[in-house]
Amino acid sequence: MQLQNTAKKPRPFRTPKMSCLIPLLIFSFLPALLPPSLSLPPAPPIHCNATAGYCSISNAYGAWGDRRTCIAPSVLYPSTEEDLLAAVAESRRLNNKVKIASGFGHSIPKLVCPPPAGSLIISTAKYSAGVAVDVARRTVTVDAGVGLRDLVDAVEAAGLSLPAAPYWEGVSIAGLLSTGGHGSSWWGKGGAVHEYVVSMRLVVPAAADEGFAKVIEIDGSKPDLFNSARVSIGLLGAISKVTLALDPAFKRSVTYDYRSDDRFQDEFREMTKLHEFFDITWYPSQRAAVYRLDGRVPANSSGDGVNDFIGFQSNPTLTSVAVRATASLAFGNLVGPGLVGPEKALDESKNAEGKCAMAAAIFAAKKLAANGLKNNNFIFTGYPVVGRQSRIQTSGSCLHSSPSNPFATCAWDPRIKGLFFYETTAIFSPSSFRNFVLDVKKLRDLNPQNFCGADVYNGFLVRFIKASTAYLGQADDSVVVDFNYYRADDPSSPRLNQDVWEEVEQMAFFKHGARPHWAKNRKAAFAGVGKKYSGMKKFDEVKKKLDPAGMFSSEWSDEIVSGEERRNGDGCALEGECVCTEDRHCSPADAYFCASGIVYKQARVCRFSSDSFVS
Repeated sequence: MQLQNTAKKPRPFRTPKMSCLIPLLIFSFLPALLPPSLSLPPAPPIHCNATAGYCSISNAYGAWGDRRTCIAPSVLYPSTEEDLLAAVAESRRLNNKVKIASGFGHSIPKLVCPPPAGSLIISTAKYSAGVAVDVARRTVTVDAGVGLRDLVDAVEAAGLSLPAAPYWEGVSIAGLLSTGGHGSSWWGKGGAVHEYVVSMRLVVPAAADEGFAKVIEIDGSKPDLFNSARVSIGLLGAISKVTLALDPAFKRSVTYDYRSDDRFQDEFREMTKLHEFFDITWYPSQRAAVYRLDGRVPANSSGDGVNDFIGFQSNPTLTSVAVRATASLAFGNLVGPGLVGPEKALDESKNAEGKCAMAAAIFAAKKLAANGLKNNNFIFTGYPVVGRQSRIQTSGSCLHSSPSNPFATCAWDPRIKGLFFYETTAIFSPSSFRNFVLDVKKLRDLNPQNFCGADVYNGFLVRFIKASTAYLGQADDSVVVDFNYYRADDPSSPRLNQDVWEEVEQMAFFKHGARPHWAKNRKAAFAGVGKKYSGMKKFDEVKKKLDPAGMFSSEWSDEIVSGEERRNGDGCALEGECVCTEDRHCSPADAYFCASGIVYKQARVCRFSSDSFVS
């Protein structure tokens, strides 16, 4: 076991004409038509500074929701279950707080942040060697830190397939289970990975006569423990090993069907019955809904296709820096390093028309490139794209490094100050989803330009997961809606259409009762979350039994689980730390004031007032 212990404002930019931008936007998608490139891997989320005397942990985007630094005196890197047990035992003996981190760090809420004093971070980055496939039983048992890509490749090499997985492969098995990671399906056990858990091993605190920590086995014969541990957001203990159920190997056949968005809120139920892995990408400003017609086919079907999703491909570093990259776009030498790129310039100049031209060009280019699907592992030549389950279900080519190409990265890599966004993920009952869509359409129809900012990214991604008995899972068949939007570099800077996205967010969580995804969202989305997860009370009871001293809890995880608003200062609404009730919660100096929603009147949003604006 390894121990690391450490006891200006931008220059002016003239927004280029969109007639010049559009050819560059389309040209930037050419990499999606070509074989995948390799890139500089992301930096680890943990950094220790011996001089300063502490270690810091961030997420892969380089900033938590509150922008505050997350520190701990030391970090441990266990490589075996024995190491993990010893680390938890020593922390319990010293009455230290503990948080478990992975080698990836893609959660948006600050769940892995421990108190700055008397605490320890345990990273599973080096606890990632064990992948044992039992072909006869159709199961795989993996160490907590094993990455999703390594898992699905090992399973497929044994002639089996993992039926469900998140679309992004840059997660560990323990991390994705802790936060309810999922794909999309209402068939069989559904699209959530925790539904395929057969058993788990968990390291929990123990009494002194038990060595201060112990390993417990959890499976379906212990329903309270099993239903608590499968989605635990790291609050019960340290996941050590997980055993998952598998299917015989299969392939998938995928076609993207571009349609008008008139009826998708009424058609989705029937489509989920016809296509096992169906999802929808909705582009409100384009009035388009893209249906992913995706289902399994026999393993001997012709085709060696791959899903190299455009948003997860690598970007040349210099172009990402120059353009404040959006959705893996490269604008060539449009602007030089250090200048404000088009996305940021459009936002700060309140150029909605420019963002709409960008959104339209991106939409057209994605259609041309099939959003990264490639036939026969090479280029896209036409639908359907047929490929092995492991090559279609999850992607993330920007994660993989090559010494010959150290100058490309994932677009959001904070080292290059590239893509910087917030992601809202709301989980609805089917009927509530329909009503939410109708409300968003009402807001969209008042001014479609207001929605171009999300369509520059990936619109609204709509997926489906089945009802679960996991206490922090979904109690009924659910519709999951994700949308990304621009985040300002300066937390005190309002965004273009700030009020629109706050109204959409509050429509989802307050009017239509959506539940927040545990790994995503601004803090405001978690208000009243305990009442939305019907199993929360039972989960709390199990938590008190396994960790009565709250060893695995912290101020930040307590805020998320309780859904309590604890910060109410100037500007707190700009990044979702609060919902505004006073103008000072917005940015009066920039002419953003607290106002009521337009369609959802009960919403309280930060709206720009041109009458009060002084340039």
